[in-house]
Amino acid sequence: MNVWAIAGLIVMVLSQAATLAGLEPFASWNTPIAWTGFIVFADSLVWQARGRSWLRSSPGEFAFLAIVSIPLWLVFEFFNLYLDNWYYVGLPEHAALRLFGYAWSFATIWPAIFEAADLIGVWRGAPRAFGITETDTYWVVGGTSKIHAGLSIAIGAAMLAAPFVVSPSVARYLAAPVWLGFILLLDPVNRRMGSESLAGDLSHGQFDRLKNLILSGFLCGILWELWNYWARAKWHYTVPIMENLKIFEMPVPGYLGFPAFALECFTMYVFTRTLFARVLPGPGRAIGVPIAR
Repeated sequence: MNVWAIAGLIVMVLSQAATLAGLEPFASWNTPIAWTGFIVFADSLVWQARGRSWLRSSPGEFAFLAIVSIPLWLVFEFFNLYLDNWYYVGLPEHAALRLFGYAWSFATIWPAIFEAADLIGVWRGAPRAFGITETDTYWVVGGTSKIHAGLSIAIGAAMLAAPFVVSPSVARYLAAPVWLGFILLLDPVNRRMGSESLAGDLSHGQFDRLKNLILSGFLCGILWELWNYWARAKWHYTVPIMENLKIFEMPVPGYLGFPAFALECFTMYVFTRTLFARVLPGPGRAIGVPIAR
């Protein structure tokens, strides 16, 4: 393990230990501090294993990823105005400090998911099976039926629209459509635009990105809930399903939403990156399949 991986691990352990002891600033800032440590930890291990990583090889795109992670997560905060599935407590009273905390925390979400997917890919040895090199991307692109694509887009749009057209009492039960809708809505669009897509992977018999992202969702979901549970600045869930059967703050069925969220992170980011492709350096880093030396 290299020095940066050790440093990231120390940050995670120290922040959680200090949070358990009630020591500030860790107790109130555990989520962004611990996730920053995780990102450094995961990135360093991926770089050590493959000689390529987000921070070391694509710092410009990593900065873009962290920045767009903020408005991308705010999309879900907007949905939560109707779902009413979570709320925050213990936030800083000063508005500027509170906004800084929001920005820092939200900026770690997409990087954490993608770094974890790369790290899982390293542990699984996935990229070597495809002979991917440092000059390759992993964009499996191909044609798709317009009927299938149109149907997927329509279903995805309907799922995302559902919370806005039902009563508030019903909307609270519609978290699942929101955590799945962007996959169906955007993945066929990404594929038609010639970008990375899950459908493109599957049509060519490539399953590793899907597996890595799903496992990343589970891993990050557990860490989110672990680091949140004892923190002073934290979120509580009001999910109206199995509220009395929880692991940390999350009702047990809610953990099934994290893999879906990881897939949504992929489709939403690919779509965003494609829109901003002209201002980004390079062709874009392969997501969820860390490339070899």
